[in-house]
Amino acid sequence: MKNAINLLGEIKGVIFDLDGVLVDTAVFHFQAWKRLAQELGFEFTEIENEQLKGVSRIASLEKILNWAGAEASESEKKDMAERKNSWYLDLVLQMKVGEVLPGSMELLHWLKQKGYPIALGSASKNAPLILEKTGIFSFFDVIVDGNVVTLSKPDPEVFLKAASELQLLPEECLVFEDAQAGVDAARAAGMKVIGIGSGLQGTDLSISSLKEVLN
Repeated sequence: MKNAINLLGEIKGVIFDLDGVLVDTAVFHFQAWKRLAQELGFEFTEIENEQLKGVSRIASLEKILNWAGAEASESEKKDMAERKNSWYLDLVLQMKVGEVLPGSMELLHWLKQKGYPIALGSASKNAPLILEKTGIFSFFDVIVDGNVVTLSKPDPEVFLKAASELQLLPEECLVFEDAQAGVDAARAAGMKVIGIGSGLQGTDLSISSLKEVLN
């Protein structure tokens, strides 16, 4: 069974998802979506929240409207998405330097020392702000987020664009992901993938956190 160091020895660049991999802002998304769902008369739980991992803001909103049995015009959807994002950003703005998941900072330092180019591949439109607030922006050579891609995971667009901007072939990249949609996107892109958390299918390796990579 290969470990993370073995896999890193087979590739030339690394692509990270953001939420649930490097930082824990998933709880902020949950709180903001729950608040919006309550306005729609729908009790949003962690069960539904799991289905939104790696999914874009508008696609997530569509799911919530469907679960709530609600309809909305395009302008109403835009207003809902903006309100949700405002609530989410209020929480993000309270984040501090070093507020990253265990093992994140150590791994980023190690990858830089070894000369690996590093990209972010995230559906989040707030990725640059989160990276700045937590003090890890400077580690990234490339940032591909919801501001520059149009298709949500499991479509491989975000990872293929990241590889292209790193000037690497897809098969030369390793992805770190915590959501099944992200794992499927990495696979569709032809990349190796390390899954963080349990129950993910199709990974080359599964770990509980980034702390395990260098241990």
